[in-house]
Amino acid sequence: MTCPALPRGVSFWSFLLSIDQELAARTRQDGCACGGRLHRADYPRRPRGCPDSLPDEYHRRLSFCCDRDGCRKRVTPPSVRFLGRKVYLGAMVVLVAAMRQGPSPRRVRELSRLFGADRRTIARWQVFWSEHFPQTRFWRAARARLVPVFEVVAYPLSILEAFVGVDDHKGWGNLLRFLSPITTARGLDIKVSGSREPPAEDAHRRRRSREKLASATNQCR
Repeated sequence: MTCPALPRGVSFWSFLLSIDQELAARTRQDGCACGGRLHRADYPRRPRGCPDSLPDEYHRRLSFCCDRDGCRKRVTPPSVRFLGRKVYLGAMVVLVAAMRQGPSPRRVRELSRLFGADRRTIARWQVFWSEHFPQTRFWRAARARLVPVFEVVAYPLSILEAFVGVDDHKGWGNLLRFLSPITTARGLDIKVSGSREPPAEDAHRRRRSREKLASATNQCR
């Protein structure tokens, strides 16, 4: 089982940064839901397991804040660089989790050495992809469009192989853009299907599901 590799060189990371800037520009143009304008209010980030050539802009997650008094709502656009609050870059979380599927203990040691993530961190990423990601509203909707094109056998390996070839800047960009909705809190909502409970109980169930996923997601950092 062979996984596509991350492209080497600073041009790949600059390419992902340009996509994030494009996503941020669209978000800013849309404005706040209240009608207010959005001003830059980036989050500081200290990504781990990064190449030495990583651009300085990778120490910030692009974000905005509404300028209207009484709102001041934070609006963070999707990202192809960061996977939610995880401290490792999104591309690495996808690649390492895919490489981890069906490995020997030797491969786990190799992944830890290559990317600086210990076996417990890698195991948590596996839980995220195999148990939580398939339940998200994003994937429930996206899978209906993709399954006729390719068969999902394992997460995230099947998705990675469907998008990315060898040394494929564009493929990685398309994959991470496709996954960008799950880089926001709303994109990680779990879809509760077939519910016939009273509204109060249904809302309580959804809230418990979100809390459970948020807890698991924070552990995956």
